[in-house]
Amino acid sequence: MSVKPPQSFRNPGAARSTGLDILEYELMAERADALGRHGLKVEKAIGALQALDDPETTPERREALLDAAADVVWSFFIQREMCGLRSNRDAIERYRIPKEVVARLGVVRKPVQI
Repeated sequence: MSVKPPQSFRNPGAARSTGLDILEYELMAERADALGRHGLKVEKAIGALQALDDPETTPERREALLDAAADVVWSFFIQREMCGLRSNRDAIERYRIPKEVVARLGVVRKPVQI
């Protein structure tokens, strides 16, 4: 019968890291960094929506701002899912994403032909 020493007596540096562990760590770091970059893009797009309150905003400009914000938020939600965050309710509250933008998520727009 062999006896293993308790985990508390093991040298914490003695655990071997495999190449797969190192790669997984790097991938997690890249996912987190990408999520942060997408979050900044969402903040910028939502900030640009403040122009909607301006009475001089044309309907075309309004549509363009809402479409751009919806595209950025959609990308952000996809990145969140890649990081394992399935619910987007907290992100909608945190970034104060308007309902008009949420309603446009995932909509594929046809290019305008001139």
